[in-house]
Amino acid sequence: MTFIGAAPSPADLRDVRYLFTDIDDTLTTEGQLLPQTYQALWDLYRAGISIIPVTGGSAGWCEHIVRAWPVAAVIGESGAFAVFRRDGQIAFDFWENGALQARRQREHLDAIEKIIRSTRSRFRIAHDQPFRLADVAIDIGGVPVQQVDSLADQIREMGATVAISSIHINTWIGSYDKRAMSERLIGDVFAVDCLATPSLTAFVGDSRNDAPMFGYIPNSFGVRNIMSVLDKLPHRPRWVSSQPAGLGFVDIAAALLRAKA
Repeated sequence: MTFIGAAPSPADLRDVRYLFTDIDDTLTTEGQLLPQTYQALWDLYRAGISIIPVTGGSAGWCEHIVRAWPVAAVIGESGAFAVFRRDGQIAFDFWENGALQARRQREHLDAIEKIIRSTRSRFRIAHDQPFRLADVAIDIGGVPVQQVDSLADQIREMGATVAISSIHINTWIGSYDKRAMSERLIGDVFAVDCLATPSLTAFVGDSRNDAPMFGYIPNSFGVRNIMSVLDKLPHRPRWVSSQPAGLGFVDIAAALLRAKA
């Protein structure tokens, strides 16, 4: 069985032209991009579906993806910016002024480091922090969920925004998130009318920080590993694949391709 419970029909998906997708534990499987998942990205691209990863990943990672993968754009650092090609060059569209976001990030990083030191916990700043332009990422691997939620609450009390993925607490100063930048990108860069967005888009995710996207895009999918956090989501995916991570994405891609055929 490809999906847990109800499965999408070709009629549900036949108009989809833009596929937003999370990366970590959605496209990747145990940290790696499997060959069949990468092939699925190319199959979707060749079928005329524009792929837009929406990730908490760093700016450095996002620029690489735009250059090397068959994608139309990447939204990075939980909505801080979108990266795409414009007139043959790589362009960054920041949610606000890039210099302002960078200044806020430096100040926020200092505050987060003080909190982590004071808790004497297993949290640590993510190794890719030097490649980030706007947010702060905290590794949560192996940390009990209660401690993750406690630290997230402390950060929110500082007035910051927090998103929790399968690998990080991502936090920043600003009013954006994955959904806000997706709405801007689909309208401003791809010129899709907001009334047409529900039928022309789909989304795939796996974690708590994907809830805004599940609430925004009706044609939403979770890969199987989302089941562990499903009860914590204010907005849930419409369909859930029976396989986890990148293998689940392959099944979702197949459903989209069947609808196109």
